[in-house]
Amino acid sequence: MKTQMTAVMTMVAAFAVGAPAAALDQATPAQTATTATRAAEKAQQAAREALAAADAAQTTVWSADVQKAIAAAQTTVWKADVQQALETAREATTVWGPDIQRAMTAASDAATMWQDMDLSHTLAMAHTAVGWEPQSDRDREASRAQREKEDAAREAAREKDRVQRDRDRENSYYDQGQSALDSGRWDRAVSSFDRVVELKGNKADAALYWKAYAQNKLGQRPEALATINQLVKDYPKSRYLSDARALEVEAKGGQANAATETDEDMKLMILNNLANSGSDEFVPMLQKLLQGTSSPRLKSRALFVLAQSNSPKAREVLVNIAKGGSNPDLQMKAVQYLGIHGGAESRAALADIYASSSDVDLKKRILNAFMVSGERDRLLRAAQSEQNPELRAAAVQYLGVSGAHDELWTLYQKESSVDVKKQIIRALFTGGSVTRLTELAKSEQNPELRLLAVRNLGLMGSKRTADTLVEIYSTDKDPEVKKAVINALFISNNGEGLVALARKEQDPAMKKEMVSKLSNMQHSKVVTDYLVELLNVK
Repeated sequence: MKTQMTAVMTMVAAFAVGAPAAALDQATPAQTATTATRAAEKAQQAAREALAAADAAQTTVWSADVQKAIAAAQTTVWKADVQQALETAREATTVWGPDIQRAMTAASDAATMWQDMDLSHTLAMAHTAVGWEPQSDRDREASRAQREKEDAAREAAREKDRVQRDRDRENSYYDQGQSALDSGRWDRAVSSFDRVVELKGNKADAALYWKAYAQNKLGQRPEALATINQLVKDYPKSRYLSDARALEVEAKGGQANAATETDEDMKLMILNNLANSGSDEFVPMLQKLLQGTSSPRLKSRALFVLAQSNSPKAREVLVNIAKGGSNPDLQMKAVQYLGIHGGAESRAALADIYASSSDVDLKKRILNAFMVSGERDRLLRAAQSEQNPELRAAAVQYLGVSGAHDELWTLYQKESSVDVKKQIIRALFTGGSVTRLTELAKSEQNPELRLLAVRNLGLMGSKRTADTLVEIYSTDKDPEVKKAVINALFISNNGEGLVALARKEQDPAMKKEMVSKLSNMQHSKVVTDYLVELLNVK
């Protein structure tokens, strides 16, 4: 097998300079125009063969340099030829280092004749790959397993994004339907809820109920009853079945819509009056209203009245609904009101519901209620111990909104996950923690996290952050950090800071980057004067 592979790669090297293997050492630089043209054509072939050799090396030596060479070359060499070369090279799974080295050397020599600087650079990158040693079967299997793991991770990320997009669409259509209900636009509500049903997501059963509700308001009773039957058939365990049965009775009874609308307006006025009273005699009446077929607006107002009351009985009804004693829409609203209006007892009830529930949307709503009520300790515990990444991220975000800088910093110091640390940096930005972000931008050892801190400092756009960014640029040696500072100053429209850096910058590439940003900024006098000054330089 070794002899066979050596012969294959010797042929690759021969093709690279357009000559038999025995004549490799006879290739010389072009002396005439005709010879130069022929050399350029050979260089193209050499580049393709170099790609084949480099890709074959991936199966034996996992080299970052080789990987970069292939990625770069795919954008500079004819794609069809590259693809064919790569597919051919993949068939050779055990290529010996010396043969690869000869192929790369021959290709590089030929590329020098061809005056394409980008491709020559690509080949030089591949030529500098180190460690051309044959891999063992174990190493080869480990490389394959690593690639499969990375492919699986990418696929999982794509699937996660798809699920999130579907969820966002579902929530958007559902909210549109609810808004249409509140404003009495029944046709539009039916259309919006139809879209939710088509997605077959978590809110499909709720959409069927509210679609039937809107159809009944339109006087389309047969259609409303058919929709209720679909709900019962497709979602036999739905928490909207109780409401649906009440709606079914109403639809079969054929009550006049005009009278219903008038009754609802009167009930809203009565509820507004009850909200200002301290009596708990109305609690049973509100319970009955919440269990009936009233509109979302009316039921929401009834919950608000319960939340405003100091009556233990009213609080008991509200907590029971928050625990799931009604449909999910009312449950979410009850959680919200407990967070806004409830005391320590209500927040303790929310903590119990959080611990006993597996509903991610409900738990996110409870975390939001903790944020509204200032329960930083509960948010911190969730950020530290929550196993669900989505909920953990929500807890971190709400800590940021709450301005819990010290809690976030403590969490950051103990955290090992880079993804969670990114969320904490974003939360520090949300909470306006310039001090902590500055510390991270100057001292964080992870380059990715450090760059994120720099970018977020730029988004803050204050004079203090601008001074910090200029200081970081002046003291940091990492080109990527410097570029991030330039971009951060650009985003914050800090032309004065960029001009100050540009005047001192000796690196032509960095100075060009600054001028490019300045040319696309809203000009101040300082920026305009500097750009004019550059134009006048001889």
